Amino acid sequence: MTENPVQLAVIVGSTRAGRFGPTVAKWFVDHVDRRADVAADLIDLAEDRLPVQMSHEIEPEAARALDTVGARLAAADAFVVVTPEYNHSYPAPLKNAIDWHFTQWQAKPIGFVSYGGVSGGLRAVEHLRHVFAELHAVTVRDTVSFHGAAQLFDPTGKPTEPAAPAAAADQLLNQLVWWGSALRTARAVRPYTG
Repeated sequence: MTENPVQLAVIVGSTRAGRFGPTVAKWFVDHVDRRADVAADLIDLAEDRLPVQMSHEIEPEAARALDTVGARLAAADAFVVVTPEYNHSYPAPLKNAIDWHFTQWQAKPIGFVSYGGVSGGLRAVEHLRHVFAELHAVTVRDTVSFHGAAQLFDPTGKPTEPAAPAAAADQLLNQLVWWGSALRTARAVRPYTG
């Protein structure tokens, strides 16, 4: 572990029953764990139960979930969103989680690991880039994308042909580490005010 690794929040964006997201996210976090320059915190939106309606009056359990997720996002130097593509876009629970938070995203880099059918989730990623730009976040160029994802992983959750996804993950992580370190230093010297 390096002295000050980039703190990376990896967000599982799907909450559907039978979802494939945890398989992809676990593979990615295992890949992150092999590196010394970055440390992952896995945030699974299916487990956190954020409130759905934007309201100032929410149940105490939902308020605790918001506080917990918000603190974990605030502690991150960078993010990776693991998303499927639903109807040419990304899941509603992911948009909900994004919208409940604001300052946590600001002046931080965001990368994407997508999965799906023929498009591999890339249309969802393109929609997310616009959303995060509005939140003053920086999306990195390269992604990891699994086209026909269910056929690309073995029963143990490992890619059947690991070289290409591992290379793509390293490229993504290299960009996130650079941006995460640079923006962490910049925010310390001059806090971001938008």
